[in-house]
Amino acid sequence: MIEKTLTQFIITVVLFFGTLFALQQVDWISLFKVEQITDKTEEKLGDLLWDSFKASNTENTDSILIKSLDSIVTKISESNDFDKDFFKVHVLNSDEVNAFALPNGHLVIYSGLISDAEHQDELVGVIGHEMAHIQMQHVMKKLIKEIGFSVLISITTGSAGGEIVKQAAKTLSSSAFDRSLEKEADIKAVDYLTNANVNPAPFADFLYRLSLADSQLPSIVSWISTHPDSKERAAYIIEYSKDKKTDFKPILSENTWKTIKEKLTFFDE
Repeated sequence: MIEKTLTQFIITVVLFFGTLFALQQVDWISLFKVEQITDKTEEKLGDLLWDSFKASNTENTDSILIKSLDSIVTKISESNDFDKDFFKVHVLNSDEVNAFALPNGHLVIYSGLISDAEHQDELVGVIGHEMAHIQMQHVMKKLIKEIGFSVLISITTGSAGGEIVKQAAKTLSSSAFDRSLEKEADIKAVDYLTNANVNPAPFADFLYRLSLADSQLPSIVSWISTHPDSKERAAYIIEYSKDKKTDFKPILSENTWKTIKEKLTFFDE
């Protein structure tokens, strides 16, 4: 009887401290403050940040390129029951290999990343990853954590200066998410891709290849510098993908993909 009571006590203590530890891992402040931000506030914040990037970079508005990227976002959205009109794709002409998400569904892709992709599914994987950050509210959590809730509100009310807006924009384009958020976005991206009949393996290959290039080209491989541990990430993407379906089909035709690459090659020259 004493042994049974002692065992029950030990189990109760383990469960108590286990639950306490799990609750401590949740960023409750960011979570609750994200809920306090209205759709209208997030919409205004996203537009202000996009305007900041647009003012300091050259936007690529080539119709074939933009329609092709829209097709990728539409396919992923429709295959995963997302509102495809929520996502807004922008391309900036830059040799940086980078892409990032802004509030309110803005998805920014540098032309250098598209040029560097050897297969369209590599690009689709990156887009799926950034869409996952948006869908899981990682973007707003990151801004609240690194910029501050009150500062974000001041940006949308017009009481913050232009430098604050630039700081928020830089935070999203050049600093990493927490490791746990990156892994969550990677896993979700694999789900998004397989639901859309897209092979996730090239996405893992892309991460691995850029991680090797990063030591030689640190100034332009921005997407890897903001997404660390890429070799490890490639490994768990492959592991998670291995039991997924294999009836894959490219979203874009080979001719369309070739045309996009040729257009960007011409730009780079």
